Amino acid sequence: MNKPLRRIAIFCGLLVLALLVRDNYLQYVKADSLRTDPLNRRVSIERYAAPRGDIVVDGNPVTGSVEVKHGDFKYKRTYKNGPMWAPVTGFSSQAFGGTQLENLDDGILTGNDDRLFFRNTLDMITGKPKQGGNVVTTLNGAAQKAAYNGLKAVGGKGAVAALDPATGKILALASYPSYDPSSFAGNTDDDAKARNKLLKENNPADPMLNRALRETYPPGSTFKVVTAAAALENGLYTSPDQRTNSPLPYIMPGTTTPLPNEGNLPCKDAPMRVALQYSCNTVFGKIGADLGNAKMLAEAKKFGFDAQQFTPVRSNASVFSDNMNASQTALSSIGQYNTAATPLQMAMVASAVANDGKLMKPYMVDELEASNLDPVEKTKPQEMSRPLSAQNAQMLQSMMETVVEKGTGTNARIPNVKVGGKTGTAQHGVANSANPYAWFISYAKLPDGSSPVAVAVVVEDEHANRDDISGGGLAAPIAKSVMEAVINSKK
Repeated sequence: MNKPLRRIAIFCGLLVLALLVRDNYLQYVKADSLRTDPLNRRVSIERYAAPRGDIVVDGNPVTGSVEVKHGDFKYKRTYKNGPMWAPVTGFSSQAFGGTQLENLDDGILTGNDDRLFFRNTLDMITGKPKQGGNVVTTLNGAAQKAAYNGLKAVGGKGAVAALDPATGKILALASYPSYDPSSFAGNTDDDAKARNKLLKENNPADPMLNRALRETYPPGSTFKVVTAAAALENGLYTSPDQRTNSPLPYIMPGTTTPLPNEGNLPCKDAPMRVALQYSCNTVFGKIGADLGNAKMLAEAKKFGFDAQQFTPVRSNASVFSDNMNASQTALSSIGQYNTAATPLQMAMVASAVANDGKLMKPYMVDELEASNLDPVEKTKPQEMSRPLSAQNAQMLQSMMETVVEKGTGTNARIPNVKVGGKTGTAQHGVANSANPYAWFISYAKLPDGSSPVAVAVVVEDEHANRDDISGGGLAAPIAKSVMEAVINSKK
């Protein structure tokens, strides 16, 4: 071969080598980034070429798909009772992507998850179109309806979280006001306008905020349950009926400021049962100061404070601060100062007490299914921690049951059912200038000793008469209706 031909051959060989290198680079190195590139419409077209699988509650889908008459996206998402279920499902939008279960389990719902490979291969061989799988939730439809309708009837803003104490299954997760994910599931100008109206900058009510998981509130007196648990666990007091060392007035350590109670209450040296019944700030504030910041923080962390929860949807971390002085610890121990909690967190507190001190990890997805209903993944209940011993939990149960039987929580009483609870009216605004938050946490125990449900309710109503706002008055009736819904569904 003469020299010019040899050069041409070498050059052509280099071109072929460069082509092979480029081809492999695109297929193996850049594949994921090209696949997820927002400018790659082929991926989006393929995503919406078939109906999505469903999110299922009580064996019935709360989602659906409908064929689109225009554009290159063939199907879009629909929702049944969208505002009620939005805190669970999130949204799936052709224009704006997805959130919550719609996003986290998108691979199952679209049928693209690697775990569906065998199912998809069989469908391809038999000529069936590719189908998405299903997300089967732990939610209880009747409890969710009771929670949402209860919040809606009260008005204002608020949230409910309900758990099965024995397993950690989330039974209700409601937020109000809410939104309909169907309103912007498409890819038109009308969808964009509908979503724009829901954004916080355009809607002060912030209906797209999942208040059950993503909003932290001062828990007020509901946090006294955690403080009582800390007192028992650390041996500060060994019985609900032991008189406490609680002067009246109680001057917070290092200050000249008394910690006030709400009204003329029998709080001087009151036993913890009486103090919880009447919600004595002085008793539980002093317990927190006596135990100290480190012991209070350790107990709060056992209940889940200071850590995000994944259900699998992420819940904000609730807060109990470190490095506080004695007076700050006193205020934090009655649910004020820096203490803040999500409704899910306070449902976890009630759940652990009801479950004899064992806190189960909360979760809302029971099972992932292939399109033929074959199981892909099953969630197993998992113990998260033991905030208190069974003996101490049972003493705390008796205290919380006194609150409902003859204390501030009588609006939560259910015939033939033992209900334990705690009310809370948490300060809000600079110098407590805004209307307070109304809280109630509770659990129900059946005659056989089982506890099928624990609930937390928070209501924030800036339009109500300030004197009419109380955990027992606004939040307890909602908790009662949720507990009754769960109990009735067991019959």
